[in-house]
Amino acid sequence: APPTVAEFPARQLPLLDPPPDGDALAPVLEALLFASPRPLPTREILGLLRSAAENESEHIGAAALGRAREGEVHAGLVALRDRWAKEGRGVRLDETAAGWQMATAPECGAWVRELFPGERPARLSPAALETLAVIAYRQPIARAEVEAVRGVAVDGTVQTLLDRGLLRIAGRSEAPGRPILYGTTDFFLEHFGLRDLAELPNAEELKRVVLPRPKEDPSTKPQASRPEGEERESAPEPPSGVHSS
Repeated sequence: APPTVAEFPARQLPLLDPPPDGDALAPVLEALLFASPRPLPTREILGLLRSAAENESEHIGAAALGRAREGEVHAGLVALRDRWAKEGRGVRLDETAAGWQMATAPECGAWVRELFPGERPARLSPAALETLAVIAYRQPIARAEVEAVRGVAVDGTVQTLLDRGLLRIAGRSEAPGRPILYGTTDFFLEHFGLRDLAELPNAEELKRVVLPRPKEDPSTKPQASRPEGEERESAPEPPSGVHSS
C-alpha cells in the first residue's frame, strides 16, 4: 500500500547541490499520477519520492529525487500541467481540492464517451444549477433564503443535490425555528474542478450582494404549549458517505 502523508511529516529537507533535474522528475510525476486511482496532494507525492529513496537505496535516481523539496515537486507539477495544455494533448492535469489528477481533455469527450455507451452522466437541471449556485456563493444558507432568491420552493431540488453528494448539512441557524443550513461538499469542488471556494467566478463581488429577506413563516414562531424543539425543521437524510459538519 502506498504511504500516507501522516507517515512522512513535513520537515525542512536538505537542499540539493545541484537541485533535482526537472527532466528526471517529470516522468516520475507522470507515472505516479497515471497509476493513482485518486487525486494526489503535493505532500503525498513528496512522501512517495522519499519512500522510494529509502526502499530503493541502490537506485541513484530514486535517491536524488528523494531529497527534493515540496516547492520543487509543486513546481514540477505546474510545469507538467502547463506543458500538456500548451501541447494540446488528449489528457490534462488538474489541481483540485483533493490533489493533482489526470483527466481527459473535454475536447475529446465525444470519443471517450463511446467507451461507455451505456453510462451517461446524469445532468443537473437549470433549476438545480441555480439553487446550487446560490448555496455555493452564500453558504451556509437556509432553504428559505434560497427560496427568497429564486422565488420558488426548492425542497426537492435541495434533496436531489444532497443525494448527489454536492451539498451537505452545515448546521442550524439561530433564527426562529432553527432552520437547517446548507453548504457545498469536497465533491462539489472536485466535480467543478475547483481547489477551493475562492476560485468561484466573481466570488467576492457576489458574496457582497444583499439577498432578499425570506417571508416570515408563522409555523416557525415558537408556541408556549409546544415542547422545546418540536417546531424545528426536520433534517433530510444525507446520502451515504456525505457527512455534515
